[in-house]
Amino acid sequence: MSSHREAPEISKDPVADNTDVYAFVSPDQPDTVTLIANFIPFQNPYGGPNFYEFGDDVLYQIHISNSGTGRADISYQFRFHAKIRNDKTFLYNTGPISSITDATWNRPQYYTVTRVEDGLSRVLARNLLAPPVNVGVRSTPNYAKLAGEAIHTIGKHRKVFAGQRADGFFADLGSIFDLGTLRPFQMAHLIPSAAAMGVNGLQGSNVHTIALQVPITDLTRDGRKPTDVMDPKAVIGVYASASRQASKILDDVLGIAIWNGPHKQVSRLGNPLFNEVIVPMAEKDKWNSQAPHDDKRFAEYVTKPELAGLLPVLYPGVFPHLAAYKKPRADLAAILLTGIPKGVVPGFQNSTGPVPADLLRLNVAVPPSKSPNPLGLVAGDAAGFPNGRRVFDDVVTVELRAVAGLTIPLVDPTFKPDAATSAIKDGTSNTNSDYLTSFPYLGTPAGGYQSKPGTPAA
Repeated sequence: MSSHREAPEISKDPVADNTDVYAFVSPDQPDTVTLIANFIPFQNPYGGPNFYEFGDDVLYQIHISNSGTGRADISYQFRFHAKIRNDKTFLYNTGPISSITDATWNRPQYYTVTRVEDGLSRVLARNLLAPPVNVGVRSTPNYAKLAGEAIHTIGKHRKVFAGQRADGFFADLGSIFDLGTLRPFQMAHLIPSAAAMGVNGLQGSNVHTIALQVPITDLTRDGRKPTDVMDPKAVIGVYASASRQASKILDDVLGIAIWNGPHKQVSRLGNPLFNEVIVPMAEKDKWNSQAPHDDKRFAEYVTKPELAGLLPVLYPGVFPHLAAYKKPRADLAAILLTGIPKGVVPGFQNSTGPVPADLLRLNVAVPPSKSPNPLGLVAGDAAGFPNGRRVFDDVVTVELRAVAGLTIPLVDPTFKPDAATSAIKDGTSNTNSDYLTSFPYLGTPAGGYQSKPGTPAA
């Protein structure tokens, strides 16, 4: 969760594993959209001497669909390459790193940003430096400064950052995967125990972030900034992917793996938790390999989600209305596969048309909220999930309540949600460093020296 180790094969390849995707109109730069794709889940902050970094052999991409086809109309590509400055030492750094250009950092990583539209590629920037990881108080004494140096301007009102951040996603992983337990409601579970506060399973964990901030006009179908929320051209679909070349050969001379052939997608992510809790285990790897415009084959798992059938079983007597509801879940299909059409939520829509596709849909005509609510649209804050996704949105609570039936009345007024539905939650919040109020928005990663084994279970 959100998409950490969500499929059998990608769980063996963490450097290519999408964890979260965010897309929102930038609160401090409202003429721009911020796109964030995270990779490499569950990073141990003290993971030396070979600390985490992006894969030099992975093609990372953030895709925009603005034509109603579910296909990528615009793609931003990121390719990385690391260098070793001193090949006679095992050390990641040979002294304090006070700047990202310091020679004391022995393995700097550089990257190139390319924009692809209509089959035409244009390099936006080359040899940009990523920051080092947060090693500790001696090696990276002012990490916020290092991260700030790695925010690069690549054109007017365009910024990019690629590097380590605190994982901003929060969820009670230990509980939810223990037979669907929600600690605040576990007294009503089939195997009951006393109610308790949730435990954030991502506490103390870092991720690697690719963050891009671009003008809204870079992403819309006609190159304009929409002002009418009901304008179909105001809606974009977003997903991220990681791809590897088709074949892998072990080179005995170099002692490394060499990749060859065309790139093949091995991971993707649009809406949070889609592959995690909707797609059956036997099809998760297939889902990761396909593009969103082929998601029609997975629609049955959205309209009849397994979790909706499990909740009444795991919590006897708590969800009788949900248990009795046998119609296809048109509400979830709208939220996750097509976007919410006009007439469902007054004054709002984020529909991308009839093609079912797992895309994070953002209506760019909706301005940033002056009073943000982490429950987003269901709490009356149209600038939040499932209208895009901000870093602080409580997507676990929103999706749990939706699956439990809270959103059914939007498409079927005859249905009355069970009393417990509006209170269901896993009881967690962000326990990592605070979110930032400006780009790249995710907080400072946990430092290796500062962290202690066992912190995630604290």
